[in-house]
Amino acid sequence: MIHQFPVRVYYEDTDMGGIVYHANYLRFIERARSDWVRGIGVDQNAMRQAGLIYVVRRIEADYLAPAKFDEELLVTTRMHKVTPARMTLQQEVSRAGQPLFRAEVTIVCMTTTGKPARLPAEIRALM
Repeated sequence: MIHQFPVRVYYEDTDMGGIVYHANYLRFIERARSDWVRGIGVDQNAMRQAGLIYVVRRIEADYLAPAKFDEELLVTTRMHKVTPARMTLQQEVSRAGQPLFRAEVTIVCMTTTGKPARLPAEIRALM
């Protein structure tokens, strides 16, 4: 399963040199993950009301090349692995096919009170 999410670099995303500030890549991939989850039919508001939330447990990131003000980027999200307790996604930010940033993101499920929980079976099936 592959999901693609376009991003435009705005001035607020950049440092004084017009280059995307490193932490903003995490914002770009978060938006893409949220869009992907919504696109496969998972209602995160309903999950939260049922007492479950997704949280990022780990991110391993590589910065490969800079993105700059006003560029059009593409965030690609690929499911790498799903287990009853976690999912691992591979995400890449690219510009015209050139990879700029890569991350492997581990997501786990927790209760709204902060206790570990299994990913619901119906949601695992969607992923």
